[in-house]
Amino acid sequence: MDAALKSEILDILERHRIMTIATLRPDGWPQATTVGFANEALTLYFLCGPESQKAANLAKDNRVSLTIDRDTDQFVHIKGLSMAAHAERIADREEGMMAMGLLFSRYPEQKGIPIEPPTFDEIAIFRVTPKVISVLDYSKGFAHTDLVTL
Repeated sequence: MDAALKSEILDILERHRIMTIATLRPDGWPQATTVGFANEALTLYFLCGPESQKAANLAKDNRVSLTIDRDTDQFVHIKGLSMAAHAERIADREEGMMAMGLLFSRYPEQKGIPIEPPTFDEIAIFRVTPKVISVLDYSKGFAHTDLVTL
């Protein structure tokens, strides 16, 4: 991957905090859900309830598809990422605490939340490792994508 494309991917990741992630349900249907995320370079992190359908789906098949984008009033401004990736639950407390720190730091304006943030033992934290990244940028042409295989 060239430096300019990597910079573009990292810029999109930095400017967004929410992604839609699709996992595979036991019946074979995809399940798409919205989650907050943080990243360290191209590695993404998200958390969910340990008893959630998403966590159960990932325990059986860790393949995911995800999108990161935002709404826009002009189609030529459509820009975002889609990825094929593997999501692995983090068992290491140190890595989990680092990921939680990254996630919570994405919301510096958060003040006075009425609940305590979850602890490492109360949640499932996942590391998402991209295998294929598609960079969508309509300003370069209708449905223009640059594809990166890692």
